[in-house]
Amino acid sequence: MLTLNYRYRIYPDTAQEQILIEWMDICRGAYNYALREIKDWCDSRKCLVDRCSLEKEYILPPDLKFPNEIQQLNNLPKAKKEFPRLGEVPSQVLQQTIKQLHIAWKYFQERGFGNPRFKKYGQFKSLLFPQFKENPVTNLHIKLPKIGAIPINLYRPIPTGFVVKQVRILRKADRWYASISLQCDVSVPDPIPHGHPIGVDVGLEKFLATSDGVLVRPPKFFKELQGKLKLLQRRLSRKKKRSKNYEKQQIKVARLHHQIDNTRKDFHYKQAHALCDAGDMVFMEDLDYRTSAKGMFGKHMLDAAFGQFRGIVKYVCWKRGKFFAEVDARGTSQECPECSGEVKKDLSVRVHDCPHCGYKTDRDVAAGQNIRNRGIKLISTVGQTGIESACAADLPGTDESQSRQVAKSRKRTTRKPKK
Repeated sequence: MLTLNYRYRIYPDTAQEQILIEWMDICRGAYNYALREIKDWCDSRKCLVDRCSLEKEYILPPDLKFPNEIQQLNNLPKAKKEFPRLGEVPSQVLQQTIKQLHIAWKYFQERGFGNPRFKKYGQFKSLLFPQFKENPVTNLHIKLPKIGAIPINLYRPIPTGFVVKQVRILRKADRWYASISLQCDVSVPDPIPHGHPIGVDVGLEKFLATSDGVLVRPPKFFKELQGKLKLLQRRLSRKKKRSKNYEKQQIKVARLHHQIDNTRKDFHYKQAHALCDAGDMVFMEDLDYRTSAKGMFGKHMLDAAFGQFRGIVKYVCWKRGKFFAEVDARGTSQECPECSGEVKKDLSVRVHDCPHCGYKTDRDVAAGQNIRNRGIKLISTVGQTGIESACAADLPGTDESQSRQVAKSRKRTTRKPKK
């Protein structure tokens, strides 16, 4: 089953826009009410065994079951009788709001952090329509229940053979979008290694450097508009909250953030397609950029959005039939790509000059060549053992002969400190 998501710009009129905003506020209230039930149940179980708090926690019956997803969905018809405003929203949209909450709660239970929060006024900005009797998208409009036809900019047609499964209406600043989920009953195989390999090294001084010697300077989208954003936010802080002028200024700030986001994402897609044009296999480092974003260069790391760029490159490679893989990032800038000798360098040294073989090139280009070399070792499964060859277990032809390290993953355990 192949699933694609296309996002189009829609243009609701004033009445339709007001209805969508009211629906989002109603769904926000249902989301907060359901979350309050879950939190009350959890707080009532926090007291000690031999006593119960009368000041901070709610007193609930001990046999009361946890308000799970099915129970809260079954309570929606009863809630509509008590709160008639809930009947204005399509029933499936309201149900998806409760399901969205429990997906977040389940994710929180698995990770142990990321507790779902209450949505403030204006923070609930999407509506999901999960089912349609017929295709709601035409060349000029998209038909939604209880709203009717909304003009849509169908800048690219829906591919033949795909069926519209669900539509999510998004609000960003004062603009509206429709994210359409398309499905087709076909199986697309993953790209196999072939052709010219490229290693990509990303950084702050140069946005990316490839093993072929291509260097791209960082555009710094946020930094260029930071002065203008600072001015708009200062004006916003002087407005009276929840007033008309406050809402107008808030939209101006949101527009600028939306412009920065769109410009950055457009740049990422263009660079991803340029990499696919230059080679058939793309290799990048398996770094966790969230850790780097918490350092002294956090603002610049978030402005570059390397994690988003890597995800876009992976998607574009899959879409265009190019092979993509991530390699170990340890020591890529401290190793010579020609002789594999160790060459220690500080961050201030921007030229790679190997004392062993005399190879000299740009530091970032040498790192990209090391990434390319590690990627080639990764996909060449013959005679390869160790941790690097473990990622090649899913490649074609590796089912018959695998090393022990490939077949069984190592379980890392943390030693307890001695008392």
